[in-house]
Amino acid sequence: MAAPEDRFAALARALVADPAHPVDLAEAALLVAADHRPGLDVSAQLARLDALADGARPTVLAAWSDAARVEALNRFLFQHEGFRGNTEAYEDPRNSLFDCVLERRTGLPITLSLVYLEVGRRLGLPVEGIGFPGHFLVRWRGRADVVVDAFHGRILDDRALAAMLRSALGRDVPFSRMELRPIAPRDFLVRLVSNLKRHTALAGDFEATLRCCERLLQLRPDDPEELRDRGLVLAQLECVEPARDDLARFLALAPDHPSAPAVQARLHELHRPRVLH
Repeated sequence: MAAPEDRFAALARALVADPAHPVDLAEAALLVAADHRPGLDVSAQLARLDALADGARPTVLAAWSDAARVEALNRFLFQHEGFRGNTEAYEDPRNSLFDCVLERRTGLPITLSLVYLEVGRRLGLPVEGIGFPGHFLVRWRGRADVVVDAFHGRILDDRALAAMLRSALGRDVPFSRMELRPIAPRDFLVRLVSNLKRHTALAGDFEATLRCCERLLQLRPDDPEELRDRGLVLAQLECVEPARDDLARFLALAPDHPSAPAVQARLHELHRPRVLH
């Protein structure tokens, strides 16, 4: 079997050609985690999802209506299994590592939603991921759609969704169900890896951040902001030549970007001779 990094690279190439290319998101998320947890057994982690689905199956599929099935799956995952949002340490990078989420039963909105989606998919349920601004959600398609917030373990009505939208955008905006658009597989992975990139950078683990940058550039080659970020991370790691290359390429691709003056200043610093003491 190919190494995890090679499997992810092949997956990324398929998604660059077609951002909606069907992929096993759980496997893809575990391949991301394998970058940071050498030796991770991806198949064993997928089996944990199979076991969760097997545990949920009797009560969920016995429910007589969509609403009752939603309630049964919520009860199983959030009460019986104890999955919950990590409100105490939201920025802990482990919240974005899918194997850690399965083991610790805690994570971010997107990783907890992925648990919900993958268990639902194994049960044949009509669930889909929604890349809502600021907070990833799950929608259960039925006669009346139901929106689930896996981070807080609750069902959201339109009033709660409108409040969440206002909070994310920082202003009062009208809400409509048109905001609930299914997310494409590539956009899902970009959002997942971007969270991990941000949290590893905040933790000062720039080698881990660099691995995230590499994955994001596989998913979005030549994205100016990702090139900029990789260049800045390489500079932190004192990899001067590749840092210069990335920052210069960013400036060539996006000379009018708001961050261009700061990047130009950083690039100038990298061209200065180092003073040895």
